[in-house]
Amino acid sequence: MEHAPAWLTSSLIYLSAAVLVVPLSKALGLGSIIGYLVAGIAIGPWGLGLVSSVEDVLHFAEFGVVLMLFLVGLELEPKRLWSLRRPIFGWGSAQVLSCAAVLFAVGWAVGAPWRVALVAALGLALSSTAIALQVFGERNLLKTPSGQAGFSILLFQDVAAIPILALLPLLAGATAAEQAVSGLDRALEALKIVGVIAGIILGGRLLLRPILRWIARSDTPEIFTAAALLLVVAIAALMQFVGLSMALGAFLAGVLLAESEYRRELETDIEPFKGLLLGLFFIAVGMSINFGVLLANPGVMALLVVSFLVIKLVVIYALAKAMGLAYQERPVFTLLLAQGGEFAFVVFQAAGPDVLPPQTTSLLIGAVALSMLLSPLLLVLLDKFVLPRYSHAGGPQLEEISEQQDAKVLICGFGRYGQIVGRLLMSQGLRVTVLDHDADTVEGLRQFGFRVFYGDATRLDLLRTAGAGTARAIVVAVDDIEQSLDIVDLVRENFPQARIIARARNVTHLFQLRDRGVQDIEREVFESSLRSARSALEALGWPAAEAREASMRFRQRNLKLSDEIYPHYKDRAKLIAANKAGRQQFEEQMAREREERKLRSGQDWDRLGEDEPAGDAKAP
Repeated sequence: MEHAPAWLTSSLIYLSAAVLVVPLSKALGLGSIIGYLVAGIAIGPWGLGLVSSVEDVLHFAEFGVVLMLFLVGLELEPKRLWSLRRPIFGWGSAQVLSCAAVLFAVGWAVGAPWRVALVAALGLALSSTAIALQVFGERNLLKTPSGQAGFSILLFQDVAAIPILALLPLLAGATAAEQAVSGLDRALEALKIVGVIAGIILGGRLLLRPILRWIARSDTPEIFTAAALLLVVAIAALMQFVGLSMALGAFLAGVLLAESEYRRELETDIEPFKGLLLGLFFIAVGMSINFGVLLANPGVMALLVVSFLVIKLVVIYALAKAMGLAYQERPVFTLLLAQGGEFAFVVFQAAGPDVLPPQTTSLLIGAVALSMLLSPLLLVLLDKFVLPRYSHAGGPQLEEISEQQDAKVLICGFGRYGQIVGRLLMSQGLRVTVLDHDADTVEGLRQFGFRVFYGDATRLDLLRTAGAGTARAIVVAVDDIEQSLDIVDLVRENFPQARIIARARNVTHLFQLRDRGVQDIEREVFESSLRSARSALEALGWPAAEAREASMRFRQRNLKLSDEIYPHYKDRAKLIAANKAGRQQFEEQMAREREERKLRSGQDWDRLGEDEPAGDAKAP
């Protein structure tokens, strides 16, 4: 393939490595991140040597992190982000400053020059946004207190990287004249930064939605996908131009579009690119591990990695305790923030030889990359040996699923919906296993005598341990639509003997469940809303039988209408047309029935109560 273009050869190498190694890693229970890192080591300079331009690949693959932050921003409405301002700047600054202070003190104490110790401490205090958010997402932890706290701290780190980079020229020992010029440059840079951020916010508010609406009207899906990518690339380029984090800019753009009607479409279009580029980023991190430095100074490298990980683990665990995080959530939270971060590469390389000697820079970059490789491995060990016994070491005693359960019914999610289902089944003497991933909810419910277990029902291993393999019925009662669909997919693929009974948040969710072959579906507020409508009719003077009949007819017609529009719900134009036709037929049918009812009863029940209240409704 000596005449093949470089892009073709590179694509073949990266895709082959990922396709071969990642499924094997997942099959061994090590997770996808370790698979990507090992694939990178295998094809990198210290493996088969198939790729040499590691730094170019790393810069390109950073766009995966940018896309990930954009998608995270799409999940956060501005009001919700504003509500997180205290955790972001409070706990975020506490984590960065406390970790940096302890690392600096230890580095200075062992004889490192204060400039080297300070830059090393600031770089090592940062954590990997890519790995942490990926793991939080895979474990369905982003909406838990630990996930929100971790996200807030990671977001602050992206902001903190700006002053850290601005500090580096001062540490290089510039002259007074150079410092004056540098100060003027920094003032201009600050104005540029403020202008770009203001432009992104104003443009996002005033221009993005009309532009997306105009593109959507072209009815060309590939152009909308191109526009979504263009939006992220353009904002990333703007942020890069003023020296800010590209990921931070993409996150701001996502937040501005979180309330947009195009949010779901943007998520669907960008998700595949995010996944592939994020995988490429982890491959590039694996390739960047300099085993030459590691082999030349194995003792120093091992001591450096272990020391900074232990220091950060102790400091962050103390911070998690001070934050009041649930006992069950602290180990994963602590480990994910203890590893080094991708922005440390930028800090150490930007410091230059005037601050960090080249050998020290190589050691620090190698230590960070090695910590990013070790972190997923430590997470596997944490899952197998620490978390199953962690609740018994102190703190709230949340019962873990430590052995196979024999219950015939498994309920996933025990909130306001799942509790009603569970209480009815338990009142009949049935043994029920309940899974819920919110530690505070589990602890509170167990105080009332419920047999609830701590666990994430989107994890196949926990479903197996909970007894899904022998359960006759699995009730999917979680309130998050994506989680619900993930659980249904897992159950259908791995536990075909179980009958799935699912809660639907809305009609679209109901259709998505039907696509997966689920037959027993209940829309969560449908029946209660009908009952409230019956009560309203009775309050207006309708006889109970008439109100019940009207309610039942409405119910039957609504279900029939759902069946009629189901085949068209993915085609917006056909969906609207079918919905309008069905509603018109329904209204005509209801009008005929009202006339028949008036003729049959001799009274106009529709107007009774408007002119003169009857029965209990009569005015005093």
